[in-house]
Amino acid sequence: LPEGLSQWFPALEVLDVSGTGLAELGAELLALPRLHTLLAKNNRLGGPGSLPKGLGQAPLGRSLRVLNLSGNRFAEVPPDLLGLRGLQSLSLGGNRLHGIPPDIQELRSLEFLYLGGNFITSIPPELANLPSLSYLVLCDNKIQSIPPQLAQLHSLRSLSLHNNLLTYLPREILNLVHLEELSLRGNPLVVRFVRDLTYNPPSLQELAGRTIKTRNVPYAPSDLPENLVRYLSLASNCPNPKCGGVYFDSCVRQIKFVDFCGKYRLPLMHYLCSPECSSPCSSASQSSTSQSESDSEDEASVAARRMQKVLLG
Repeated sequence: LPEGLSQWFPALEVLDVSGTGLAELGAELLALPRLHTLLAKNNRLGGPGSLPKGLGQAPLGRSLRVLNLSGNRFAEVPPDLLGLRGLQSLSLGGNRLHGIPPDIQELRSLEFLYLGGNFITSIPPELANLPSLSYLVLCDNKIQSIPPQLAQLHSLRSLSLHNNLLTYLPREILNLVHLEELSLRGNPLVVRFVRDLTYNPPSLQELAGRTIKTRNVPYAPSDLPENLVRYLSLASNCPNPKCGGVYFDSCVRQIKFVDFCGKYRLPLMHYLCSPECSSPCSSASQSSTSQSESDSEDEASVAARRMQKVLLG
């Protein structure tokens, strides 16, 4: 960028330097107190010194609302960006990102986050701590699972997850009541029902904890070591209404299809306290002597094909 930029254009509000071959954005930007939109797509940014130091503390750090750095060479989300507390829109698509830093939660004003076309394999739960996030684009990555905490994004209206490696969604995703667009095409999702997933027998600690919880054995915090008191507080209720059991670490993982918005059936991970405990709401994903494996596979295939037609977003 040319020197003296802030002197020539002190009232500059929008700056587009996309496709100019830039390898760094100079310190001249820091002195632009009114700049609210910076577009620097399709450049060579991403190496050391690509962004000016002290970005979050400069006048620009307070004024910037929209930042587009898509189509560059960033291997990680630059730490300096996490100081842009007023940022509402951040685009880092088509870079070389392999992860999302937990400190992304510091961008509390963020409404739009585009991270598509990278190499991201997982989503940090901290992403759920963005209260204003309405549009989240994570398509064309290598994401294998969605953290259930994402259900806390109560402002989320659009979620793009197509072309990843998802085989299921957490059932908590149904809590996204304001979600209007959900894109899932190009994921493995569920081609067939999983009937016999690995089940690890409960430990003695878990068996004792289940007994205490299910039989309401009275105890005071002073009666037990602190770690055991904490362990007992982590009990999860079995979703089978006829069971009443609990589990801690050992549970049976199964997949069931659940209606979403009354239109589509989505594969959601389902947890039961034991292999013998079958939930009446779990459709053909449960082992049953009255239904053959081929019937289960046929229903799963139909549901999977239906899911492939979901082209929202």
